Amino acid sequence: MQQLGHWLRDHRDLVLYVVFGALTTLVNVVSYWLFAHPLALGTLASSVLAWVASVAFAYLTNRSWVFHSEARGAAAIAREAASFFAARLATGALDWAGMWLLVDVLQLPDVPVKLGLNVLVIVLNFVLSKLVVFRPRH
Repeated sequence: MQQLGHWLRDHRDLVLYVVFGALTTLVNVVSYWLFAHPLALGTLASSVLAWVASVAFAYLTNRSWVFHSEARGAAAIAREAASFFAARLATGALDWAGMWLLVDVLQLPDVPVKLGLNVLVIVLNFVLSKLVVFRPRH
């Protein structure tokens, strides 16, 4: 048990990223379902709106609890947020293209496809956040 405690302490950022990544996925999938099913907005519109909701949630949680942002002041935070949203836009485009191809073209079930794409997106987002968005600017 002590070894697990040491591992968790040594990999705190990764553990928190997984926790908040799972919560971000939940925000994404639930909001997608709400937009796509009760509101019947269509696959692409629902995916884009779900992306906006989940990226806003992810930025707030990642900035504070995962990557411990050192950005201070409005200009620095605005640059950081823009970088975060740009990185997420790239992985969001991957999600949207995958949903279009796999759901609209190949007619696969939307929610399982959404979950699978989110696994890929979470991994790419961690790498981009760690190496680009929240890296120390010293």
